[in-house]
Amino acid sequence: MTVVLDGAHLTCEQVGRAAHGSGIALGSTGRAEAAWRTSGLLEGPVYGRTTGVGANKGVAAEDTGLDLLRSHAGGAGPAIEAFRARATLVVRLNQLLAGGSGVDPALLPVLADAVNRGLTPPIRTYGAIGTGDLTALATTALCLLGELPWTPPPEDVRTGARPGDIGDAGSPGTRAGDPVPRFALASGDALPFISSGAATLADAALACHRLGVLLSAATSVAAHSFRAVEASLEPLSPVVQRGPEQTGVAAGLRALVGSTSPRRVQDPYGYRAFPQVHGAVLDALGRAERTITEEMNAAPENPLIADGRAWHNGNFHSARVALALDALRAALVQTATLSAARLATLNDPAHTGLLPFLAERPGLSGVMILEYVAHSALAELRHLAAPVTLGGAVLSLGTEDHASFTPQAARSALAAAEPLEIVLACELVASVRALRGRGLPCDLPLDPAMEDRPLDADLDAARGLLPGLVP
Repeated sequence: MTVVLDGAHLTCEQVGRAAHGSGIALGSTGRAEAAWRTSGLLEGPVYGRTTGVGANKGVAAEDTGLDLLRSHAGGAGPAIEAFRARATLVVRLNQLLAGGSGVDPALLPVLADAVNRGLTPPIRTYGAIGTGDLTALATTALCLLGELPWTPPPEDVRTGARPGDIGDAGSPGTRAGDPVPRFALASGDALPFISSGAATLADAALACHRLGVLLSAATSVAAHSFRAVEASLEPLSPVVQRGPEQTGVAAGLRALVGSTSPRRVQDPYGYRAFPQVHGAVLDALGRAERTITEEMNAAPENPLIADGRAWHNGNFHSARVALALDALRAALVQTATLSAARLATLNDPAHTGLLPFLAERPGLSGVMILEYVAHSALAELRHLAAPVTLGGAVLSLGTEDHASFTPQAARSALAAAEPLEIVLACELVASVRALRGRGLPCDLPLDPAMEDRPLDADLDAARGLLPGLVP
């Protein structure tokens, strides 16, 4: 379904869909047009339009915007994936529609065209510290100017073009003769176009969307383990729950498990404390999603064009996003640790009544290796959870004396999805084997063979099943 951008209602889920090719359409451009008209009437010094930037803020400068773009397009490292670059364009488009930049609104359909044709700017990984994605958006601007080529999709499903096809100006990505998205940015549009953390917010939105799917699936995975070890449902009773997230988790898990015949007065924390821990991570996810959504639907511009003038400000600074993402990544470790703890009980005859490691016969290793794989992924998740907000930087001759490092927080959140997915897959493979070993119903299409064998294909299959387990 096409995502309609209006500057006010973009969600993390929509960013995910648009990033993977759903297509976008532009809503009203009224606020962008109003800011553009106001920008043409500005008088007095305006940062980045009539002055230099950074430590050069006090230096009068006219028509230096294109030089600003060329000087700031110097990122480093590998180019980011196409879906992330596409998400960046989507977020920036939505912000421009919110008004406040003063950029020529005729630019908007050109950017939308690039998104819909699968063309992306060659954005490098390194270059931002949480005070605006200057290198990413300057690179995008040079693509619009024709000074850098757009990066084509592997195959453009809309036009049938392949990477070898050539458009105008020698740029790949469209059929020969098709116009490549171009826009002659004015000098005064340069800083307003790049004054945004759109690439960071794109990563953050993509991370929240994917993590939301995995965290929903985690409840279903836990339900398989509950049934496999006949865990008590008493900790899931409504009478002991506190707070909406914890209550919702407990209710959802109760519904999935159904009933059990518990053999223990109390189960390990992996079962007994699931509502408390998983409720906390869902609370952190909700807080991060709300923060990111607010930022994607606001004008982060400096200066902000509003109420007939230019307002110099610090709204480009993304400290609140960094703090929310730091909390989310820390919470992910908590819920993944519980998953690894449940995996340990599934290997233990005291909890399953089966052979150690769910082996086919005594002395075999069964699924022993899954604990090693899970803890390897868990170690990576802990590494990614290191808080970025403890860092700092002083730049541009001391003019810019703080940094949130939100881009690093967002990249780490996006990277955290893989190890979390692997931990959950390990638990799922073991719980399905335990259910089958105990003769309990389980209809998931995982290999039923019990002999010792490589389990990598089982893990790959389990990872693929996780999105379908979302209640």
